[in-house]
Amino acid sequence: MGRVGLTTERLTQAGAELADELGFDQVTVSELARRFDVKVASLYSHLKNGQDLKTRIALLALEELADRAAEALAGRAGKDALTAFANVYRDYAREHPGRYAAAQLRLDPETAAASAGVRHSQMTRAILRGYDLAEPDQTHAVRLLGSVFHGYVSLELAGGFSHSAPDSQESWSRTLDALDALLRNWPAP
Repeated sequence: MGRVGLTTERLTQAGAELADELGFDQVTVSELARRFDVKVASLYSHLKNGQDLKTRIALLALEELADRAAEALAGRAGKDALTAFANVYRDYAREHPGRYAAAQLRLDPETAAASAGVRHSQMTRAILRGYDLAEPDQTHAVRLLGSVFHGYVSLELAGGFSHSAPDSQESWSRTLDALDALLRNWPAP
């Protein structure tokens, strides 16, 4: 019945593919076992449980996103960096909706501190250095950017912008223009 050669990495990758196909909430160890035509029990030598699988998919997604963002940011600054960074998130969410959802999984503090999520924060702060923001404004701006990117992408993926003109790409560009203008003219407390 089963296939040999299962590893934690292979199961994580297959789980990420399932998340993109079925939705992150639908990923289970049972569904993964069906994918490999093995008994569920045989996966527990590689995974602790369903939460372990979901955490591993989240960590994979964070790593993939961080790698893409780092590549996109190389040699860029200011609005060009902001736009490249934002587009990485939007493009990744469109290409991998299940993995993008996984990247939003709440991780325990120790796992989060060891994850690529730290790189995301560092890259966001690097972009903000071009806008000359000091603390605590820089932290406020990190939260603002994350909220806008995630909110826009989530609404777009749910079809929220597909029923009216103008095209969502035009609105996305205008949103990034507005963020750039806000960051350049950050209000005093």
